[in-house]
Amino acid sequence: MTQITLVEGDITQQEVDVVVNAANSSLLGGGGVDGAIHRKGGPEILADCRALRAGHYGKGLPTGRAVATTAGRLPARWVVHTVGPVYRAEEYEERAGLLASCYRESLRVSVELGARSMAFPAISAGIYGWPVEDAARIALTAVAEALADARGELEEVRFVLFGEATYETFEQVERELGQRS
Repeated sequence: MTQITLVEGDITQQEVDVVVNAANSSLLGGGGVDGAIHRKGGPEILADCRALRAGHYGKGLPTGRAVATTAGRLPARWVVHTVGPVYRAEEYEERAGLLASCYRESLRVSVELGARSMAFPAISAGIYGWPVEDAARIALTAVAEALADARGELEEVRFVLFGEATYETFEQVERELGQRS
């Protein structure tokens, strides 16, 4: 059974097989988690992303999808890039489905890579404006449901949360969902 853990910290310092990047559709770096992963991981990640853009993802990675690259100088084997939706209350149902898809697709790609451990950020809960409590509920539910259907040897899914408030919100939602005692 896969263990789900929550930690407060820096996702670029996680010693796991896969680090999930909350990327923008260009795959060429940006702010927040995306910028931190590209800066710390080095030029190898950007080179892989440029190759993806030159090939199958010429128009960019669609929201809710996921794709893997090298992890460069990160203490991980791979980076799985996924593009979260920008929060818009008037389009909530569609966008919530895309946010859940980010987690499911990242898990799927990680299992296909043979990963045994992976680390997620709180996708869309930063500059994309998703309310943290709702983002946590979507993330934890999508991961629990995907793991119930997953085949593979994934041992740990870690949520690496930036800041005490985000960590505490995820922990509270995890309790409310009955995933933590």
